[in-house]
Amino acid sequence: MRTERITGGDGANIVVYSFGAGPGIVILHGGGVQERDYHRLAKALADRFTVHLYNRRGRPDSAALTGTETIGTDIGDLAAVLDHTGARSVFGHSGGGFVALRAGLSLPLERIAVYDPGLSIMGRPRFAFLDELEEAVRAGDHVRAITIAGRAVTPDSPAAKLPSAVAALISRLFLRTPIGRRFEALMPTIPPEVRRIAEHDGPATDYAGITADVLLAAGARSPRYFTENCEAVAAAIPCGRAIVIPGASHNTANIAPKRFVEPFAAFFAGGQVLEAP
Repeated sequence: MRTERITGGDGANIVVYSFGAGPGIVILHGGGVQERDYHRLAKALADRFTVHLYNRRGRPDSAALTGTETIGTDIGDLAAVLDHTGARSVFGHSGGGFVALRAGLSLPLERIAVYDPGLSIMGRPRFAFLDELEEAVRAGDHVRAITIAGRAVTPDSPAAKLPSAVAALISRLFLRTPIGRRFEALMPTIPPEVRRIAEHDGPATDYAGITADVLLAAGARSPRYFTENCEAVAAAIPCGRAIVIPGASHNTANIAPKRFVEPFAAFFAGGQVLEAP
């Protein structure tokens, strides 16, 4: 892994981590996590591509949150990374997928792949939980916050239907794990990122101006709204395609098994994308 420090357009510090050799790809991480959670994916692609990662704001080694951030802030940071690395391909997961697609409207990208992108298309999904989530995070009630967030992301799962006391106990136990403690440290980044997605609710045609080749992938085990939004946006983009990855859940991007990686590797290489069996 190679590490470089660069400066964003507004003077913010950005640390870029790079793996491999070949055509460049920038990975945009999701919400509540950081670039380190995508090293498996980066290494899986590194035999064919140069893969660059960086932390979005509010994470370790990135600029602190000021409360003034907008989607333009995220796009500006990505533009600085693209300019420094020369990469013209982007992979975005969850909230990072939202940034990638919004960036496709203005940045000189050639290929954009997203997995379970955090989009709001004509009120799908609903963000009725957001005010309550913001309140819980402001109060420092992270058990309540993670319970709210978990139920909101997977509203139809058995876990989302558990009694409140049981759900809170599971959240409390999760926050005692190493992954949970990292997630808790990043809790303040989640509400503003979700708020930006909610504020950009609209028709799929909002993304029709993207001229890059776009692959929109959803997990077969992820909430249904990811597949529905991917299909809607793919139909609206001139060079868009939607696929469903069998057996994959929302967090499969972080585990990066071969069956998950191959459709994206084929897409970035310019070959035919085959859905995993």
